[in-house]
Amino acid sequence: MASPDTTASHRTPAHRTSAGIVALAAVADIVAICVFVAIGRRNHDEAGTVSGLLTTLWPFLVGALFGWCVTVVATGRRFAPERLLPAGVVVWVSTVVVGMVLRVFSDQGTATSFIVVASIATGILLLGWRAIAALIARRRS
Repeated sequence: MASPDTTASHRTPAHRTSAGIVALAAVADIVAICVFVAIGRRNHDEAGTVSGLLTTLWPFLVGALFGWCVTVVATGRRFAPERLLPAGVVVWVSTVVVGMVLRVFSDQGTATSFIVVASIATGILLLGWRAIAALIARRRS
């Protein structure tokens, strides 16, 4: 009798992250970053233009994308973007660090107070939805 096939195409879903989860996690991260930028611009009376919103938004979205790429490479088939560790923390740190570096190169402000506020706010938003998702998943199982 032949041994069971253990190739990647026959593994159980527990070994893969579904496309739906990846898509939902990506949307949740994008929404979180948009909320952070929109609130910040509103608090500074800069909420008026779409171009202003996009100018502030793009460095942080690129930072998040970088974090996603790092997480995919580091975790491979175990990629779980909805988890706090490592995905959430890597995406959060990348969003802030890469976002701030890109803001420097695009002549946008990076005052120390802004870095602190951005770190706290994006941490709450990017890690917060993941913590809520983890609580819901635990309650379901």
